[in-house]
Amino acid sequence: MAQIDQSENPGVPSEVDSYHSLFPLEPLPPPNRLQKTSNFSYITSCYKAVNSKDDLPYCLRRIHALVFSYDFHAGAETMYCRHFNDPTADSYFTKRKWGQHEPPPPRQHAGLLPESLIWAYIVQLSSALRTIHTAGLACRVMDPSKILITGKTRLRVNCVGVFDVLTFDNSQTNHLALMPQYQQADLISLGKVVLALACNSLAGIQRENLQKAMELVSINYSSDLKNLILYLLSDQSRLRSVNDIMPMIGARFYTQLDASQMRNDVIEEDLAKEVQNGRLFRLLAKLGTINERPEFQKDPTWSETGDRYLLKLFRDHLFHQVTEAGTPWIDLSHIVSCLNKLDAGVPEKISLVSRDEKSVLVVTYSDLKRCFESTFQELLAAANGPL
Repeated sequence: MAQIDQSENPGVPSEVDSYHSLFPLEPLPPPNRLQKTSNFSYITSCYKAVNSKDDLPYCLRRIHALVFSYDFHAGAETMYCRHFNDPTADSYFTKRKWGQHEPPPPRQHAGLLPESLIWAYIVQLSSALRTIHTAGLACRVMDPSKILITGKTRLRVNCVGVFDVLTFDNSQTNHLALMPQYQQADLISLGKVVLALACNSLAGIQRENLQKAMELVSINYSSDLKNLILYLLSDQSRLRSVNDIMPMIGARFYTQLDASQMRNDVIEEDLAKEVQNGRLFRLLAKLGTINERPEFQKDPTWSETGDRYLLKLFRDHLFHQVTEAGTPWIDLSHIVSCLNKLDAGVPEKISLVSRDEKSVLVVTYSDLKRCFESTFQELLAAANGPL
């Protein structure tokens, strides 16, 4: 729901095509210091915006002159920000002055990522490449700054399609001719991402550090992970496929599948709770349209008489009870329980006390539900009827 003050941000347009309510997702550079990004060699910026056609938020990636629209995932952060934003992590690979001692190599759980997390990332990234390559296309942006992480370990690849547009050559007759070459480059990029994760450092994928990086992988991780990285990074005469790394993933695929299924169970359980919450919210919203209504059909006492008076007393029973000392008695479980009984229309009896405490009305929840539904239908009929 974040929005900006348009008067304080004149450089951000109020609308772009069918998108409005733009909000920067990354700091905007000063106008006099616009720098080209290392990925696309163009000046870029990124915004959240709402599409006026479906009222859903989207991520707009602006290549200054072009705007790409992607699915928006609130709270996402890049793999670069989560895992490679610590300048001290590169110390093992950075050059040392003469006479300085080489630092000890980092270890798993003490500077390096756990292998299970790296395999979880590998399964997701290779699955994304498999989907893209099977469609006869290439990703071309397999880079930590363009891989988004939501939650603990859910990955998504951002900015796909940008290079296809930026490097499009209208004079070329067969636009898919270079696709196999691009797909091979995807596999090398995946290998670099995995090696960087294993070293917990982007410096480890630089050519002069590769041997040292692979030694670090050999010491701390399984031979399967080492072989996968070597396969992805080594030059081979035959065309490689993302499917070739499946034997190296092996049974770890089932670990990821189990984790995904467990996550689905948790989400479905939470969703079931939200369905109940939505049902109770609709009840409260309907009650709110009835209670204390100042006038209806030119009758200023409408909400204080008949069935509406019962619903007013029920509202007091829900929210306005007090203790013997006269202090507010607030119990959320009481509110939820009473609303559920109203929604079900149970035959249980309930005592409703007037505010002056001079009268007590004993009714059932089924009586209240009948009053509630007939009264709301009365309002609906008037709202939808002829003016």
